[in-house]
Amino acid sequence: MGSKCCKGGPDEDAVERQRQRKLLLAQLHHRKRVKAAGKIQAWWRGVLVRRTLLVAALRAWMIQCWWRTLVQRRIHQRQQALLRVYVIQEQAVVKLQSCIRMWQCRQCYRQMCNSLRLFQVPESSLAFQTDSFLQVQYAIPSKQPEFHIEILSI
Repeated sequence: MGSKCCKGGPDEDAVERQRQRKLLLAQLHHRKRVKAAGKIQAWWRGVLVRRTLLVAALRAWMIQCWWRTLVQRRIHQRQQALLRVYVIQEQAVVKLQSCIRMWQCRQCYRQMCNSLRLFQVPESSLAFQTDSFLQVQYAIPSKQPEFHIEILSI
């Protein structure tokens, strides 16, 4: 029995070492799995963060596009309104100029008609007047300015 006892001791030690080794391997394997799970979780959190940031960036981009479109539309509307005002003003100016020119033409026409009436004096009243008297009395003043230029040679 003593030899069994001695023999049983090394076998038990070997079994204990084997058990300890298996336990260490299991712990090592567990640590590796926990580490791998941590890496996977970190990767997945990164994916979620990047996805969230991408969605936020796309939404911000959509809002910016909408805002730029709105601003451009407002600028275009203002330009169109200013263009309409300009066209109306230009048409009013042209119409006013046309009216003034027509009024001037009528004034000139009336003046010419009045001057011609003076010359169409009845023949009985012309018997007592001379031609030179009529020319002096009924001369039509010119509306054009008169320029007198003298050229002197030195």
